[in-house]
Amino acid sequence: MNISSIVVQTLPKYIDEVVQNLKACEACDYHMHDEKGRIIITIEGNGVSEELEKLKIVEAIPHVISADMQMAYSEDELDEHMEVINNSDVVPKFLNDDSISAKDIVYNGDLKKKDLEGFAQSFKTSGDKA
Repeated sequence: MNISSIVVQTLPKYIDEVVQNLKACEACDYHMHDEKGRIIITIEGNGVSEELEKLKIVEAIPHVISADMQMAYSEDELDEHMEVINNSDVVPKFLNDDSISAKDIVYNGDLKKKDLEGFAQSFKTSGDKA
């Protein structure tokens, strides 16, 4: 099970409407808000894909300016990823492979422009290559 906290931003004049829509929404749990239009919610899912689906529902609510994940916890996925990290070389093997061109190496550091579902899937399958 994954759980993530989300900060939702709206204009102060829409705060009551957005809070009501979030409370009525089955994709999240409402926790608190302030007069500046910041709202704290959490979402839960069986994996990253389910959480991202719920985040998209929240983002589609009228007058939501942004909905940004602030913190995420996933015990099962964390254990799986730690096993991959602990059983792999400190330097990934492909970085020492002279037959691979530098232009073919995919940089995964900038998540703002990233397809997060694709990134999560590629990270999940990276353990197969270690």
